[in-house]
Formats: sequence, C-alpha cells, structure tokens
Amino acid sequence: MSVKKKPVVVVTRKLPDTIETRMRELFDTRLNLDDTPLTTEQIADALRSADVLVPTVTDHIGEDLLKHPDCRIRLIANFGNGVDNIDVVAAHARGITVTNTPKVLTEDTADMTMALILAVPRRLIEGASILTDAKGWAGWSPTWMLGHRIGGKRLGIVGMGRIGQAVARRARAFGLQIHYHNRRPVAPMIADELGATYWESLDQMLARMDIISVNCPHTPATFHLLSARRLKLIRKEAYIVNTARGEVIDEETMTKLIEAGEIGGAGLDVYEHEPAVNPKLMRLAKAGKVTLLPHMGSATIEGRVEMGEKVIINIKTFLDNHKPPDRVLPNML
Repeated sequence: MSVKKKPVVVVTRKLPDTIETRMRELFDTRLNLDDTPLTTEQIADALRSADVLVPTVTDHIGEDLLKHPDCRIRLIANFGNGVDNIDVVAAHARGITVTNTPKVLTEDTADMTMALILAVPRRLIEGASILTDAKGWAGWSPTWMLGHRIGGKRLGIVGMGRIGQAVARRARAFGLQIHYHNRRPVAPMIADELGATYWESLDQMLARMDIISVNCPHTPATFHLLSARRLKLIRKEAYIVNTARGEVIDEETMTKLIEAGEIGGAGLDVYEHEPAVNPKLMRLAKAGKVTLLPHMGSATIEGRVEMGEKVIINIKTFLDNHKPPDRVLPNML
C-alpha cells in the first residue's frame, strides 16, 4: 500500500521552534532556518514547487508572480494579520486561497500603541538616552525634561476595529477622551462602554485632537489616508502614533511638518518604506521629537506562537477540503 505524499509547504522566515516542529510533523515543510528574507526569484521558485506558501509581511507577492503559468501554489497562508503584501485579487482570480492570522495580535499591538502614547509626551526614550548614552545627568531639577500629561487629552483613533477598540479601552483608563473615525460607527453598546465619540468626517476629527492613533489596515482605500492635505489640519501641539502600516501616512509630509514645528511629534512602529527608515526621521529621533521602534508592536512570544497555530489550522483545514477559518476574500479588503 502506498503512503500518501505529504503536501509541500514553504515557510519564508524563521518561526517559533514549536511551530516549525509541528509543521514538519504534518507537512513536507521547507524552513528558512537562517531567517534571511527570500528574494523575488526564491519566492517565485516556491510558488512553482510548493502546494502551500507561508509568507510574512516582508514578502511581496504580486500579480506578476501569481499569474506565471508554472505557478502551482494552492494556498497562501500568511503569517500575519495584514495581507497588504499579497495581491489577494490576483490570487483569487487564479483560484489560490489566501488566509491570515487575525485576532491574536490585538492586545499586543494595543499595548505597544499605548506605550507610544505615553512615551512621546513624557519624553521616555529621550530621557533614557541621557543615562545610556552617558550625556551627563546632573540630577533632578524642577524644570528639566518636562513633558505633558495625557489625562484629559483628546485621542482620535483612525480605524475602530479590534485593535482600535483595545487601544480605546487602555486609553480611557489613563483618562483620555476617546474619539474615532471609522467607515461606520461601532455598535452603540461598544460606544457607550468606551465613551467614544464618532466623527464621520476624518478632516474635522484630525483638526481637533491632541493625539492621533492610526489603527486601520493598509488597503488601496487607506493608502495615504493621512495625506499631505489632512496632515496640515493637525494642531501644532498634537502628535501622531502609528502601529498599523506606514503606507497609511504620507511619511515625507509628516516628517517635514514635524521638522517645521507644525506637528508636535510622533511615535512610530511602522514606516512607509521599511525596513528603510527616512534619515530625516532618524535625525528627529535624535533630537527627541519622535520615538521610533522597529516594527515590534506584535512581537511577543505568545502572539507569535498563536499566529503559527492559526497558520497550521488554516493549512490543515484547507488540505482537508474545508473552508479555512481565516480565509481572506477580495471583498473583505
């Protein structure tokens, strides 16, 4: 009796050990043990040779790769919540199923968002560098390293999905007033719980907030949602926090406005052209005007393991000829 051949699964980056071990037990898994990002040609080879591809946010899988006549992939099981790195429309047209790993990153990303909301006005990174960079701390002084309190300030959340709501819950505990812009208002019960004020007009909300938190996904509709025009509406004392995707903000314009003192500052975990970071932002960080983190909003051991478990469930369900629980369709974007 012949043994059923295991499906070939290509994983583009290093995953937690427990996840890689389980994947090798279940599938004919090709791992990336040294965690070096795959080239476009290596991804193309995977699409030609594997049944399932497990990419991450750093792997860009466009129509040019998916429409190749030798593409044999049947499932793209993305290791991540966002799928802006994948041309979902092209995949769907080719009959390729796309899945993601939603709901497991909500609390971790909201924690990091809240950390940045605190770090920027209280100058935490700037203060820490006084000690770690041996800049000569002379001791406590009544007027030195003064920041701003956040209690009573207005927080405007752009994108009131799971992460936006989790940010709102944390922010309310710190005494912030919760405002939000979304494609549609949240359920009245949630709005009452959060004490949240809905703004149909993003322009009007931006012009009145003290802190703006970007928590919406990157889609064609949200590319440069915070455009040059909208960024100029923001108050001079306000600042921006972004733990979503860098492409949602016109980063060049935002940087210029912060340099000119037209926006108070920013706390960023994501960048428009990452892993490249705008040198002007780096200079602003050294000057204490922005806080920069290397895309670590969801970087917890627990979160990464849960993401891997979701990937495995999506693959197993698909291979069993059932609809994966986290399937992404074009009309969902």
